[in-house]
Amino acid sequence: MSKGRLEAFSDGVIAILITIMVLDLRVPHETSLAGLRPVIPTFFSYVLSYIFIGIYWNNHHHLLHAAQRVNGAILWANLHLLFWLSLVPFATAWMGQNHFAAVTVAVYGVALLMAAIAFSILARALIACNGADSPIAIAIGSDRKGKASLAIYAVAIVCTRVNPWISVSLYVLVAVIWFVPDRRIERVMAQ
Repeated sequence: MSKGRLEAFSDGVIAILITIMVLDLRVPHETSLAGLRPVIPTFFSYVLSYIFIGIYWNNHHHLLHAAQRVNGAILWANLHLLFWLSLVPFATAWMGQNHFAAVTVAVYGVALLMAAIAFSILARALIACNGADSPIAIAIGSDRKGKASLAIYAVAIVCTRVNPWISVSLYVLVAVIWFVPDRRIERVMAQ
């Protein structure tokens, strides 16, 4: 299978996930600005998840751009990532509709943590297929950013017991860390 087909399938799934999330935004029946107040939590959770899905899409593109080959293990690792990303719309809706209740924020964090683990597995599968001296292996390196994200997610999930807004702040921190596309791959590919 060509990596182009893998990218096209992944792009389609990610586009559907974003579409599913936006369908959970309900139009208020009031015509005043005050009518928007009840949908603010749902809108905020949508924006946060849209950013996360966008980050995954962007970094997935860069990751596959650096790869020369794909194999069966990569296909399964990619499906594993898409599975966890497919749970983000559910977790997003549940969290927003329940105004960031602790359990919902924890479930959202688990979905994000598992997607991050799956992304790491995909990166390792790509490195294994393309070689330890491949551009993708050089670009990923020790993956400090990825490991830091995993740790922040784990801490955020635990923090939901103390205050869910601490957890949400930590999720936002991870989004800020990854908002700029992964320059490691761009630098290696430019050389």
